[in-house]
Amino acid sequence: MQQVPPRGGVRDGASVVTTRWPSSPRSVGQARHLLEETLNDWGLAGLVEPAVLVISELMTNAVVHGRVPGRRVETRVIRLAGGVRIEVHDANGKRPEMRQPSEDDEWGRGLALVQELTRGCWGVNTRQGVGKLVWAQVAADPSRR
Repeated sequence: MQQVPPRGGVRDGASVVTTRWPSSPRSVGQARHLLEETLNDWGLAGLVEPAVLVISELMTNAVVHGRVPGRRVETRVIRLAGGVRIEVHDANGKRPEMRQPSEDDEWGRGLALVQELTRGCWGVNTRQGVGKLVWAQVAADPSRR
């Protein structure tokens, strides 16, 4: 049986929430709910819709493409002036690639959606230890990125 992370994850002061999740599809929905709760607590309710879509795409990629047996996925939500930075860490070093899906493809649009929702303010970095972190910033005022 997989454990659900504690409600609210680990909060560092009032500006960072870090949570480790089982690498399973169920964790995607749980991460969305935690992010929505966090943004509402921070007074950033106007960012809930785009931020929830972003974390859904990044978590889905980590669970589907970045899964390493026995390893968890970590999310870190960082409050910024006028926005939020969403990080998803996984143990797989393979970097995500934006695709050009055909109209009939059922997959491959996630990073294009992240690109649109963040106005290009996202990326991939190595991290301490194994794997990578994929990050994206969602801002109330896009000029503040």
